[in-house]
Amino acid sequence: MKEYIITVKETNTPAILKFEANHFLTTNTNYEFKNIDEAKASPLAQQLFYLPFVKTVYISGNFIALERFDIVAWEDVQNEVAQQLVEYLNSGAPVIIEEAPATKVAITLYAEVTPNPSVMKFVANKKLVPATFEFKNIDEAQDSELAKALFHFPFVKEVFMDENYISVMKYEVADWNDITMELREMIRVHIAEGKEIVSAQAETTQSNKNPEKQAAIASDDETSQQIIQILEEYVKPAVAMDGGNILFQSYDEELKTVNVILQGACSGCPSSTFTLKNGIETMLKNMMGDKIHEVVAING
Repeated sequence: MKEYIITVKETNTPAILKFEANHFLTTNTNYEFKNIDEAKASPLAQQLFYLPFVKTVYISGNFIALERFDIVAWEDVQNEVAQQLVEYLNSGAPVIIEEAPATKVAITLYAEVTPNPSVMKFVANKKLVPATFEFKNIDEAQDSELAKALFHFPFVKEVFMDENYISVMKYEVADWNDITMELREMIRVHIAEGKEIVSAQAETTQSNKNPEKQAAIASDDETSQQIIQILEEYVKPAVAMDGGNILFQSYDEELKTVNVILQGACSGCPSSTFTLKNGIETMLKNMMGDKIHEVVAING
């Protein structure tokens, strides 16, 4: 059975709070319920409307967003709501009682070059996965039907997935001009037919690459927390646009060295050293002063 974890995230609208799950809650459809009568198709939404401050319930992909009345502040109730959602989802009760989706899903997929000449990014018009996943070979891809199918192409070296895109790294024997259309169509058809992309058992790259020990250290280390916040806010969105990802690994206070892991298109990219020295390292030095001497990257 899936184990659900809820992360609370603020939105641009103060009255609306987003409760993001680590698994998808719905497929292909977004839902908005204004009251308990409208929520007949969602037992979860109906339960949420018993909370007197809930004004509107939105359910989409891997999150639930709630709009509140002004009678409470989110900071007073958000933890209780998150706990209620975790208990409900882990009970196995249905989120939406929805009709079976059509066999085909409208999907648009386009290929986008990245700074890494060995990696092509395939971007979809919908969210594909709830977190980042990296597969170095077909053995690592046992929990991803799509990744396994991609590895059946002899020229596919690695597969990286995040949000609405899939980055494919190739061996040098193949030329993108010869294989891009074939890969794009294969991925598009797989998604359109509603086939599984990653299973509930698949481990995200965060759980693979960030051991609990490092997480514990980071939670007690103010400098590490500050580095993680800067990477999340300023660096990750930029590297995601290039089809990659960056993870904090550790901070050496004595050497003032930050160790990070590069994934996807960033892993093994010829320009990654330039990006590190002239981008990430410079940014951290400017924002954190003499706490940072160097940033060292490890290819994921």
